[in-house]
Amino acid sequence: MDCRIDGAEEVDTERSSSPTGVQSPVMDRNPSPPPDTADGEEDGDLDAIGDTVYSKHWLFSTLTRLIHMVTEHSEVDSEGQMQLPEEDEEDLCRVWDMAMDKDVAGFLQEFKATDILLGVIAKSRCPRLTEICVGILGNIACFPDTCLTLSQNEDLGAVLLLLLGDTDPPTLLETSRLLMTCVSQKDVCSLWLQRIGQLTSVRTNLCFIMCSSTNTDLLEKVGELVDKLFDLDEELMKSWITAQPSEEEDDGESRLDVASCLLEAAKQLRSESPSGLEVYLHALQLLTTIDEGMQTFAASDGPGKAVWDFVSDVVCEDLCQPNDLPVVLLEQKSILVQAFAVLQALYGCQDLWCSRSDIGLPLIGTTLRVLQYHSEGKHEGTSKEDTKDEELEALAEITAEFLADICMQIPKGTVADLVKKGYLTEKTSLTAAGRLVTNFKTSFQHLQSMLSETDPQMADMVRKQFPV
Repeated sequence: MDCRIDGAEEVDTERSSSPTGVQSPVMDRNPSPPPDTADGEEDGDLDAIGDTVYSKHWLFSTLTRLIHMVTEHSEVDSEGQMQLPEEDEEDLCRVWDMAMDKDVAGFLQEFKATDILLGVIAKSRCPRLTEICVGILGNIACFPDTCLTLSQNEDLGAVLLLLLGDTDPPTLLETSRLLMTCVSQKDVCSLWLQRIGQLTSVRTNLCFIMCSSTNTDLLEKVGELVDKLFDLDEELMKSWITAQPSEEEDDGESRLDVASCLLEAAKQLRSESPSGLEVYLHALQLLTTIDEGMQTFAASDGPGKAVWDFVSDVVCEDLCQPNDLPVVLLEQKSILVQAFAVLQALYGCQDLWCSRSDIGLPLIGTTLRVLQYHSEGKHEGTSKEDTKDEELEALAEITAEFLADICMQIPKGTVADLVKKGYLTEKTSLTAAGRLVTNFKTSFQHLQSMLSETDPQMADMVRKQFPV
């Protein structure tokens, strides 16, 4: 199952600001008007865009100057890299910021700015200029009406998808942000999904970014995009997980499977971005919901064991540590849901990698601790609102299922070691028994049997509390 508890219907309309000194100091306000509109002219209202103070004339002249600048460069030196003059960069960054405004976005669309920017991108020999143009388009796409018009431009759609093969990280970031905005809007997402499904280079380019980039912002946004695509289109996910490298793809990166690329990006983000790591764990969890994904993980030469080892390390070393207070579960619940969902799904493949009796004691201990913290949180001071937290309940449910799988055939020696090392205590054993006795009786009875042979006193305590 898909274990993410979130607003699936929410539209990702993240507006971007120009990453330069000319951007607004406060990111959530509109930028200052261009200089020629700030002098209080009497005809300012006629020149204003909608209800804003932004000048139509200034915008016209800026875009016109942009066209002339790119055209002149392509005529003089079509292959050489173009340098963007500082004044022009500042003005274009103002346009980028202005496009956050709905009236400005609509005006730019009426002014055929999409076609203009497409032409500039096609001719651009300047990475910074390409980034700015895509950033402007990304802000235009934040509004449903302008996003619809933009998305219906077939040439623009083709160029933007091809830009995923660019080598400039800022351009890749803005392109990924724009695509994420578009596929998050219900009126146009099917159009973009169709385009993406038909262009095999999208998968290859995104995989290359995930397995080779060290840019945290870029990896986060690409992860969000891939996760969204998988969430929206199961057939696309199936085609990507089963894709085979074609004969002409002889570079090493193109041969990496999607799951391995997701894993590499997750490793990169582990210490840099918990939220980014969570996104990649959810994408991996989505792969476990389809037969094709599980077949990939179960393959002897597949990524299953590497994913298992990595997620186990994250759970045991980064999350819900012994010295943490139970309240930490509230802070880590989202990423814990994704992590345990992946582990629970992959547990069935364990026999292919090693004996199930070899599952690490720290992982079982963390599983017991999560259930214990959840129990303590419900009974010791969480609010009524917290006790109804759907994500916390989903975490408890998936963790209990995972524990039940482990306890189904848990060896006596493992139970003895859990008691000896302090993982299985009176508190955790009662919590575990309470979770298992109702829905997982076979697992409960086997654990109780093994506990009777290793720690009769603890077993009697559990038996008195939960007589079966």
